[in-house]
Amino acid sequence: MSAGLRQKLDPDRLPRHVAIIMDGNGRWAQRRGLSRIRGHQEGAESVRTVVRLCREVGVAYLTLYAFSEENWQRPPLEVQALMQLLGRYLQQEIAEMVENQIAFRAIGDLSRLPAKIQRQLAATTAATGGGQALTLTLALSYGARSEIVLAARQLAAKVRAGLLTPEDIDRELFAQHLYTKDLPDPDLLIRTSGEHRISNFLLWQLAYTELYFTDTLWPDFREEEFLAALLDFQRRDRRFGLTQEQIEAQL
Repeated sequence: MSAGLRQKLDPDRLPRHVAIIMDGNGRWAQRRGLSRIRGHQEGAESVRTVVRLCREVGVAYLTLYAFSEENWQRPPLEVQALMQLLGRYLQQEIAEMVENQIAFRAIGDLSRLPAKIQRQLAATTAATGGGQALTLTLALSYGARSEIVLAARQLAAKVRAGLLTPEDIDRELFAQHLYTKDLPDPDLLIRTSGEHRISNFLLWQLAYTELYFTDTLWPDFREEEFLAALLDFQRRDRRFGLTQEQIEAQL
């Protein structure tokens, strides 16, 4: 069935940037009588599937909500296991990312991550920096409200230093002080597991993003489910506040 879905994709109407809230690893494991860690391990396979598929069909940017600020409150053993899983993922995937022209980056309060993980993130970012086919971004120790507060502090400091006036601050300048300053805003946000909220993820950047919610748990979200989300996006009419007549006049 996946092959049929691929054939239905319009390559000219793909989202340029897809963001995903990967939810449901724990519930997937619990329903099978497995540990939560086993759910995270299976979820890593979905990450591989989606990254490869984005590269194949031509999605230029993929941002994955991998670990939130709030996730630090989870049991220490689970947090430790997640960090170990992240480290293994970086080690195992770096060669494929380089070979397939995938540029890797991470956003969030990375200073809270273990020193070894910080070094691995920096090394992976440096090794893949020349990638032109896909930019893969992991949001780690990330919270959108904290991101916005940090941007406000940076701008306030520049005003205090006399580098800016309050009147200089507009939406474009504010966006240049966010973690995502080098990324376009997402066109499509996917959230798995049946939850219908954005959970402190990219609050500024999602202003005009199409939202797609699915009951599928993240470890079960593979090629067919991702293609279905892309096809749903292509059926939507994105007007950005304009009338259909105005949009047609621009074509």
